[in-house]
Amino acid sequence: MSSSKVEAAASGSTEPSILEEKTEAGVLKTPLPAPVSSCTVPEKPALTADHQSKYDWLLSRVKGWTEVQVHAAKDKSGPLTDSEKMWLTRECLLRFLRATKWHEKESEKRLLETLAWRREYGVEGLSADHISPENATGKQIILGYDKQCRPCHYLNPGRQNTDVSPRQVQHLVFMLERVIELMPAQQETLSLLINFKTSKNRSNTAPGIGQGREVLHILQTHYPERLGRAMIINIPWVVSGFFKLITPFIDPLTREKLKFNEDMTQYVPKEHLWSEYTGGQLQFEYDHDVYWPALQTLCAQRRAEQVQRWEVGGKQIGEKEDYLKGHDASGVAPPPASSDEAN
Repeated sequence: MSSSKVEAAASGSTEPSILEEKTEAGVLKTPLPAPVSSCTVPEKPALTADHQSKYDWLLSRVKGWTEVQVHAAKDKSGPLTDSEKMWLTRECLLRFLRATKWHEKESEKRLLETLAWRREYGVEGLSADHISPENATGKQIILGYDKQCRPCHYLNPGRQNTDVSPRQVQHLVFMLERVIELMPAQQETLSLLINFKTSKNRSNTAPGIGQGREVLHILQTHYPERLGRAMIINIPWVVSGFFKLITPFIDPLTREKLKFNEDMTQYVPKEHLWSEYTGGQLQFEYDHDVYWPALQTLCAQRRAEQVQRWEVGGKQIGEKEDYLKGHDASGVAPPPASSDEAN
């Protein structure tokens, strides 16, 4: 793909968008930017008075933070950065509160631990170029949205193209960050679709137990309340055994979200369900040279828009994600008084 096409998409040019690129046969080769219009996000229950009180306590504590201490890598300790302050949204705090069953001090502890982990792991420093070789075969794809407007994150273990290494786990973290950037307003969770269909080169597509535990720890500890549903098909006996082994390490609420070999059109509109899945009508072909830069461009656009809104809103810790994503007209800070009102 030419750099001019990428630049055109980023600048809002009238040139054909890379997000609409298809083959002559009409096969899509790029991400989809929005859910189907008929899809809706379920309404969230209002906070109870008790939960609001716990949130207010946590927000006041977080607003008092000035530094992040990274005990495992002291050279990475230092003042709270703007990007970290922006990460500490209202919904982020609420996710950690829900994950700790509304235990204020435990949620504060876990938030601090996650901030330290993000620095130590280098989450914000993971680059598309570094991760690119891992996704050359399309073993992870962000494509379409389910019926509740969750981005669909496909895992295709049969397309595994690298040996076990730290970069394989970094790959998952990198893609999770991209999925989060593509979540529409009012939606905080994702749909995970895993197809264990084997390939000619790989018959055993299950990750090792050690790597599986590491991934589960990262997801449950540092990305709480992010999984909306996991839909898994073509499970061979080896993988079935793997799931049995890791089940004790999976939170009971998470286990309820796992759907095995079901009709996925119950959860994803046919036009947004990849045709690799029974009933799916979305014709998609993974071409790394087309898809990878298109995904990065789309995510960069969303990220830049959110940063701009956060700055306009006064760089508030505890900012609303619906404001950052353009759904709400104003953020948590009251708008500045006009000159007429001031007089």
